[in-house]
Amino acid sequence: MNESANVVPFRAEEKAPAAEAHDAPARSVAFAEAKRMAEALVFASAEPVSTRALAERLPEGTDVQAVMEDLRSDYARRGVNLVRVADCWAFRTAGDLAFLMSRQAMQQKKLSRAALEMLAVIAYHQPVTRAEIEEIRGVETSKGTLDTLLETGWVRMRGRRRTPGRPVTYGTTTEFLDHFGLEELRDLPGLEELKGAGLLSPRMPSNFAVPQPPADADALGEDEDPLTDVDLEELGLLTPRVEDD
Repeated sequence: MNESANVVPFRAEEKAPAAEAHDAPARSVAFAEAKRMAEALVFASAEPVSTRALAERLPEGTDVQAVMEDLRSDYARRGVNLVRVADCWAFRTAGDLAFLMSRQAMQQKKLSRAALEMLAVIAYHQPVTRAEIEEIRGVETSKGTLDTLLETGWVRMRGRRRTPGRPVTYGTTTEFLDHFGLEELRDLPGLEELKGAGLLSPRMPSNFAVPQPPADADALGEDEDPLTDVDLEELGLLTPRVEDD
């Protein structure tokens, strides 16, 4: 009997599993190092850090989403949590420990009922114009109230509606999401949650429905134009340029 017949020929692909096992520790070390770097970047920033900004600073080829989700899991049970705000990341005090900060918190001016109503209309109906806000609320909108919301940083001018007069459209900001602990606009309370919190009148019409906020608050609608420098000058948000003689 030919003993050589029992010899299994060597095939390079059979080493693949071993090679993968050999590379696994290296990938693990690279992933852990990317987590450390991401943690440092978010910790050092005074503002939420965007996923894009992290991708630009982390090693090429890093799966930023996987890194951040793993890091968020690490901080889930700590006194400080890693939270996602829209497409940004930030460290925030754990919600159940917020009471510890209450004594040191600065007293903030409370928004009027009109401002809160206006903020709710903008949050749920954005992009929305001033005239549309007035139509939804059924009362005239005070410019001072709208200016107050703009000053909080929770509301911004988005663009211009493609209708006669080209009215300005308004929407919420990342700061709005951050302040109210929302990851995205779709996390706004729904109809049942609003009812449970006692924020809706029992006399609401039976066909009343809460609008579905847009998935992407930054994307302009089909009937919106972006604000140009001319628009910003007209709105008093940009100093007019002085022509040289």
